[in-house]
Amino acid sequence: MSSASSTKRPIVLFGPSGTGKSTLLKRLFAEHPAEFGFSVSNTTRKPRAGEVDGKDYHFLTREQFIEAIQNKEFIEHAEFSGNMYGTTIRAVRDVADAGKTCILDIDVQGVKSVKNTDLGARFIFIAPPSEKELEHRLRKRGTDDEASILKRLQTAKAELEYGKQPGAYDVKIVNDDVDRAYKALVSFIFGESQD
Repeated sequence: MSSASSTKRPIVLFGPSGTGKSTLLKRLFAEHPAEFGFSVSNTTRKPRAGEVDGKDYHFLTREQFIEAIQNKEFIEHAEFSGNMYGTTIRAVRDVADAGKTCILDIDVQGVKSVKNTDLGARFIFIAPPSEKELEHRLRKRGTDDEASILKRLQTAKAELEYGKQPGAYDVKIVNDDVDRAYKALVSFIFGESQD
């Protein structure tokens, strides 16, 4: 990959489920559609209401996913809450071939894997204002049963711990106000100084 400008380096967003990563990304894509491409991940989980195969995720069976792992098709892959998730080399190439900066929305295991590649990615940690607020957001979504919520909260604690490690990210954005968080995201991505 060429290191043309910093805006062409892949951008990795990570943080606990419920921190608003999807909300921030949807706004970024809406306001800058020609500049960014989303790396469409693969997953073995069932689609949520409104999700489209090939746009939100590539929905695979566990067998298809395992075959892709064996064929070394993934940059990163992980299992989370009983489902498998992964980003293929092809998905990142598709975005780069379209002349856009690739955005990856992955978990901490994926972050560690991407750090071991030569992609030159920039890492943005999206954090909740508090664990209590994170739990409130997850329950308010109404997309998971109690067992799944508890699993997500347990995973969130580990992700927040990882976020405390030196060098875990290039910038940390606490999403306590979506407009302020979005402004910080755009400022970092485009290399503008933050107020």
